[in-house]
Amino acid sequence: MSENNTEQPIIVMPTPHIHHGDTIESIMLHVIFALIPAGIVGVYIFGLYSLALILITVGSCVFFEFLFQKITKKPITIKDYSAALTGLLLAYNLPPGVPIWLPIVGSFVAIVIAKQLFGGLGQNFINPALLGRAFLVTSYPALMSTFSIDSVTTATPLAVMKGGGYAPAGSDYLSALIGDTAGCIGETCAIALILGAAYLLLKKIISWRIPFAYIATVFILSFICGRDGLFTGYPVYEILTGGLMLGAFYMATDYTTSPVTRAGHIVMGIGCGVLTVLIRVYGGYPEGVSYSILLMNLAVPLIDKATKPRVYGHTKKIAWK
Repeated sequence: MSENNTEQPIIVMPTPHIHHGDTIESIMLHVIFALIPAGIVGVYIFGLYSLALILITVGSCVFFEFLFQKITKKPITIKDYSAALTGLLLAYNLPPGVPIWLPIVGSFVAIVIAKQLFGGLGQNFINPALLGRAFLVTSYPALMSTFSIDSVTTATPLAVMKGGGYAPAGSDYLSALIGDTAGCIGETCAIALILGAAYLLLKKIISWRIPFAYIATVFILSFICGRDGLFTGYPVYEILTGGLMLGAFYMATDYTTSPVTRAGHIVMGIGCGVLTVLIRVYGGYPEGVSYSILLMNLAVPLIDKATKPRVYGHTKKIAWK
C-alpha cells in the first residue's frame, strides 16, 4: 500500500450481516394501522363506550409495562409500541359492555404475567393478549359472555349455532361481513379484518401460511363435523363469525409465539384449525379461537424441532460396529 493511502480498519461483527429495513417499532405500527378499520366499525356498531374500553385497555397495557420496568430498573420499552398493540388486541377481544375495571385486570395479566415476567418482548412463550382474555373468561365468565348490540343483550352467532337447529340465511352472512352482529369489539366485521390482513400481507409483515392453513382447516372440518351431524355444517358462516379472522391473521402470526420454519407455519395453522372446530362443535364453549392458539403456542418448540430444515452438507453419523 502506498504512503498516500490510509489503511481502513477491518470490523468483524456477529451475524446477521444483512439487515432488513423494518424495525420493531415499524412492524408494530403496521399491525396497529391494519387493525384500525376493525376498531372503527366496532365503535360505530357498539357505540362510544367501546372506544373508551379500547383507550383504557391500550393505556393500561402501556402503563403496566412502564411501571414494571421502572420498578425492576429495566430499560423502558414502551416506545416500541408492543404494549400498545397488546392492549389493542386485548380490547378487540372484549365484549362491548364490560365494566371499566375489567380491561385493567386483563392488561395486568397480559403485560406483567404473560410478557414481562418471562423477560419482555421476544421472551414470552404465549400470546399476552390471549392469555389476558383467557384469564378474564375463566375468572369472570358472566361478564365475558354477555354481548349486546343496539343496547339489546343478545347471543353471538356462534352461541346461537351452539344451541342447535340454526341455519344461517343470506342476511346473516351480510351481517357477519359488515359487523352488524353481536360479538367482541374488534372481531365482528370480517371485511375490515380482511382488508387489514391484505395490507400486512402486501407489506410482508405476516406470512400467508398460518392464516391460510388455519382458515382452510376450519372451513373443511366445519363442513365435515357439522353441528347437526356429519356434512351438515355451514363452513363459510363459521369462518366469518366469531374471532377466527382476528385470531388467524393478527394473533396466530405473532412472531414470538409462532414457529420459525415454513413447514412449522402450516402445522401451526392446521393445529389451530382442528382445535377451534373441536371446541366449537364438541366443547362446552361456543368459541375456540383463543384457546386453540394458546395451546398451539405451547407446542411451538416441538413444532420447530420437528420441522427443522436439514443443514446443507450435513450427513448422519454412521455407527461403526
